[in-house]
Amino acid sequence: MKTIRFMDTSLRDGFQSVFGARVLTDDFLPAVEAAVDAGIHYLEAGGGARFQSLFMYCGESAFDMMDRFRKAAGADAHLQTLARGINVVALSAQPRDMIDLHARMFKKHGITHIRNFDALNDVRNLVYSGQCIHNAGLHHQIVISMMELPPGCSGAHDPAFYLKTLQDILDSGVPFDSLCFKDASGTSNPQKFYDTILGARKMLGDDVLIWAHTHETAGIGIAQYKAAIEAGCDGVCLARAPLSGGTCQPDLISMWHALKGTGYTIDIDIRKILEANRVQVECFKDYFFPPEAQKVSSEVILSPMPGGALTANTMMMRDTGTLHLYPQVIEAMGECVARGGFGTSVTPVSQFYFQQAYANVTQGPWKKITDGYGKMVLGYFGKTPVKPDPEIVRIAAEQLKLPVFDGDPLDVLEPGIPKAQKLLAAEGLPVTEENLFIVGALATAGGNKGLDFLKGIKPINVRKIDPNAGKQPASQTAASNGKQAAAASGPFQYKVTVDGTTYEVLVEDETGAIVGVSSGESPKARQPAVEVKAQLPGNVYEVLFKTGDRVKKGDILVILEAMKMETPVASPVDGVIQSFDVEKGQTVQAGQVIATIG
Repeated sequence: MKTIRFMDTSLRDGFQSVFGARVLTDDFLPAVEAAVDAGIHYLEAGGGARFQSLFMYCGESAFDMMDRFRKAAGADAHLQTLARGINVVALSAQPRDMIDLHARMFKKHGITHIRNFDALNDVRNLVYSGQCIHNAGLHHQIVISMMELPPGCSGAHDPAFYLKTLQDILDSGVPFDSLCFKDASGTSNPQKFYDTILGARKMLGDDVLIWAHTHETAGIGIAQYKAAIEAGCDGVCLARAPLSGGTCQPDLISMWHALKGTGYTIDIDIRKILEANRVQVECFKDYFFPPEAQKVSSEVILSPMPGGALTANTMMMRDTGTLHLYPQVIEAMGECVARGGFGTSVTPVSQFYFQQAYANVTQGPWKKITDGYGKMVLGYFGKTPVKPDPEIVRIAAEQLKLPVFDGDPLDVLEPGIPKAQKLLAAEGLPVTEENLFIVGALATAGGNKGLDFLKGIKPINVRKIDPNAGKQPASQTAASNGKQAAAASGPFQYKVTVDGTTYEVLVEDETGAIVGVSSGESPKARQPAVEVKAQLPGNVYEVLFKTGDRVKKGDILVILEAMKMETPVASPVDGVIQSFDVEKGQTVQAGQVIATIG
């Protein structure tokens, strides 16, 4: 009888798969204590989207969360986080000094194991990051990422491809302590799992631990795990109610039951697990559970959409009022996979696929190549398993004004710590290693959410059930609701013409006091006012001008964010901003007026 190891993923992957990773630490710590009391000593505790989401949606530091998780779990528990190769816990590739800092900071804050994957299965992206994890004294679990290809596609993501990737790992010399085959979308057929792990076991011998990870989204997770175990797998990722099944990992009790009568078992005390589940259910009784997170969605086999990304994206679509477009986006995503080079649909590539599909639906097929997807097909994140469609590569190069790149992504990245040091010093913020990593990992082209957090901008957007509105979800938004109210009672703008010259006058609503005057040109000389409208729904991430400013054609007025994608909105004309109709943090819809320029 072989005892199969398991890691409880409820409190990391479960959070991402059900709540879009938006969970407050105070709410789940009793579940950590209950799990340990039930004999569970290997838990997933952070990393991946749970790093970003704490700063962006929960008003918390991920490092503080990890410290509290460790305290609740006790000194002896194995705590594992998820890292994205050279991206670590960011959506963009990080330079070498930030990759090293990631491993050291996670070690410092109580983590013992890091699961390290690359969505492209480009082993170059695992070597340096893996060495840093090893050097920090952490257990390095190296990953080969899996999925099912859309119908009619071939050339990668079969057992031969995965075993070649394993051979590349062995040839690279990167140190690792265990190996995981990770199917973030739960779409690989069970026979593929069996053939792949059987081949890996022959290559590695009996001493290397092999793990399997999948999601139940397509309804085949238990079958995948049984095939993996029969082929020689040592451990599987499992979750517990109410954060199991659906978009999450297969359920612990269900897997324990499925192995009865076989030569395998999972060593648990079922009564203690049931009690821990009761505590965990109680912890999340006030949270909104999206219906799409709790059902079988077999159509993801054709996309494929990862369980951990599905609800993160639907949460954002709810925020922007575009959830009705979800079926169209999922359909469009299959084409993005088929033409994008077969990178595994796991973060950040799953987000690139979804962002591009979202843009194709909202703006027209391939009218806008999103930054992440475009850079991926051009080679800036590494080598895709097969060559992308040449036509898509051409469009991406034209739109992004970038050449095709075939080098090592790390070689073109400047050190990140000096830039982070200057940014913190300029803002008068403490230059600690934690703060360096926060502003480095959360920097984007449009701003820096890590810096916003450290400056005290800590919005909370966690969806819980509003007791005053039946079962409808309500976001806890400490910042945004107040902003909307302030905007409604702010100054009003009037135009006054005196001796042929037009003046724009701002009058305070409550007092009637004049708070601003700007002069313009003669009405006859002024060009007709031009309304600048949003081309797609999103949240206003940055506002770069104000009423009365003179702008030139092409100047970026605001940056919108939707599906973790930043979209600049440029001025179509030269002129003076007559009115600004949005503010930072506001949600806008497609066609909504952002500014008027005259």
